[in-house]
Amino acid sequence: MSSAYCGEPGGQAVRRDTVLRWVTHGLALAASPTFAIMAVLTGLPGDGHAAMHGAVGHTSPLSGMVTMYVLMSVFHAAPWLRLFRAGTPTAPP
Repeated sequence: MSSAYCGEPGGQAVRRDTVLRWVTHGLALAASPTFAIMAVLTGLPGDGHAAMHGAVGHTSPLSGMVTMYVLMSVFHAAPWLRLFRAGTPTAPP
């Protein structure tokens, strides 16, 4: 839909598009480190998770949620790889 039909001046639509690109670019960059931090915090010993579920044996730290957070961090690393490959961008892709 064009700005003529929306009743917006052309400049305002362009500014909103630019802001939305920066926001989505920032969210894409925030995903991978967030999942990495969650993986580390979930994998820390002594969080009471095993005691809460009544587990008596030792479970692997690479099972369950830790593995999921690590995989999600890896899968969301593409924006960081593009950033490192291209250098510091002046605008989001």
